[in-house]
Amino acid sequence: MPSFEDLGLAGNVAAFLAAAFVVWRAGYRMSHYADIISVKTGLGHALLGLLLLGGVTSLPEVAVTVTASAGGNAPLAINNILGGVAMQVTILAIADFAIGRRALTSVVPDPVVLLQGALNIVLLSIAACAAIAGDIVLGGVGLFSWIILVMFLLSIWILTQAEQRKPWLANLPTHGSLSDASQESAPPNKGYEMPLSAVLIKAGVAGALILVAGFVVARTAEIIADETGIGQSFVGAALVAISTSLPEISTVLAAVRANLFTLAISDILGTNLFDVGLLFVVDAVGDSSPALASAGKFGAVAAVLGILVTALFLVGLAERRDRTIFRLGIDSIAVLVAYVGGMALLFTLR
Repeated sequence: MPSFEDLGLAGNVAAFLAAAFVVWRAGYRMSHYADIISVKTGLGHALLGLLLLGGVTSLPEVAVTVTASAGGNAPLAINNILGGVAMQVTILAIADFAIGRRALTSVVPDPVVLLQGALNIVLLSIAACAAIAGDIVLGGVGLFSWIILVMFLLSIWILTQAEQRKPWLANLPTHGSLSDASQESAPPNKGYEMPLSAVLIKAGVAGALILVAGFVVARTAEIIADETGIGQSFVGAALVAISTSLPEISTVLAAVRANLFTLAISDILGTNLFDVGLLFVVDAVGDSSPALASAGKFGAVAAVLGILVTALFLVGLAERRDRTIFRLGIDSIAVLVAYVGGMALLFTLR
């Protein structure tokens, strides 16, 4: 069976574009299916965004990072995960720009997203500590990786329980050009009359397409970066990171177009939660040395940058300031500034 290397530059570019289109369309449909499942099951958009969109859109990262770690390049896999967290949070700024008329964080009615963001910060803090302080092996896996696994599973349990309890309700805006956020929902259209079993099957097919096509996108991006001579550069790493983020971009933009704002934010925060939890798997399939300890300064700074941009959006969600500048909320502007500054710092550590 021919490998991607055998396709040459032109073949890989063609495969990249075709797979990217499949990822984009499948991601768009997945947001629609998630909303239908939410309506039919009564599960909230925050929980569906976490478990369905967050889990599914993490699949390309799973394929790429596990392959890299199994191939003996665990440090690259770890740094790609930690470096991708902040990039994915900035996708919310893109979604904010797409809304334009209102700040994204001012129209999210579900407080569970605050809990999701806080738990993201907890897991990223553990990863940053491991990168800075080092790690020890316990049962073939780093101790900090075990802690991340336990906290990831605990986070999922906490979030599934919080979805039912609703510890507090946001003070929702009743003015503005968008519909009342408390009625967050896509207007009924094609697909809502389908039985739940059919929707689940369609969602499964879309998820499989995202997994396969997402892996092709990431793999061909690596080949293109190498063939064009940018493979070992910061630009090459960024190309791969952007390619694995295509599912998130597609699903988030589809969600905000349908006024499913909680679903959009939960998609990103859920993806990041799954990605950080994936650090245990990367460590487990790698060699006997603790993977997180090899992340070094780059991994530590990347984790802290992820903490910073997540915290900035949490501030926006708590404050709910409905003000935009150039179609962006104040928190989105702060995130973009922090991200650009953080990437400049990471560039010096490459």
